[in-house]
Amino acid sequence: MTIPLVIVGCGGHGREALTIARAMNAEADQPCWRLLGFVDDRPSEVNLKRVQQLDVRYLGGLAWLRDAPADTHHVIGIGDPRVRRAVAERVDAYATPATSLVHPEATIGPDTRHGPGFVAFAGARVTTNVTIGRHVHLNQNVTVGHDSTLADFVSVNPLAAVSGDCELGEAVLIGTTAAVLQGLRVGRDATVGAGACVTRDVPAAAVVKGVPAR
Repeated sequence: MTIPLVIVGCGGHGREALTIARAMNAEADQPCWRLLGFVDDRPSEVNLKRVQQLDVRYLGGLAWLRDAPADTHHVIGIGDPRVRRAVAERVDAYATPATSLVHPEATIGPDTRHGPGFVAFAGARVTTNVTIGRHVHLNQNVTVGHDSTLADFVSVNPLAAVSGDCELGEAVLIGTTAAVLQGLRVGRDATVGAGACVTRDVPAAAVVKGVPAR
């Protein structure tokens, strides 16, 4: 049985989420997702055209979900973790369940738990005994080491590495190719810049960059 799916966000991240759903369908014996389309309150003309090129419908604003069929699931395809959190607060009121998308080329290790809305892109690697919250996004070719905890709305951008026994607070953003070394804590709403190497704990709401990150 296929599950009706709506992607929230017509931007590039949302369209990449579409590729995961399609890859999952192609890998399964029977398709698991029936894509209804995208919802977005303020889609640009460029993004609407790109959605059309993918042969997918634009359904309207987020409020479309309010009257969606009861079995409709959604995934939030928005890269910015703070924006994703704000959108989730709105979408939760519409009562359509959030679903998770895991690309067939991602690896999720044993005793790893994740909340609804989790998205793992191609090449993402999660080792073992990892706890992942709601609406966490692991982009292409990231690694998350053993015994780590990623709170709700975390984003780990492409090619970044989170070492073992790390703790990332709510809505943390780890930039492309950045590294968080073993056993460190990154506080809520903090941002680790692209290419940075985190060698000590990062306080909440801080922005750090460089090698070592400061």
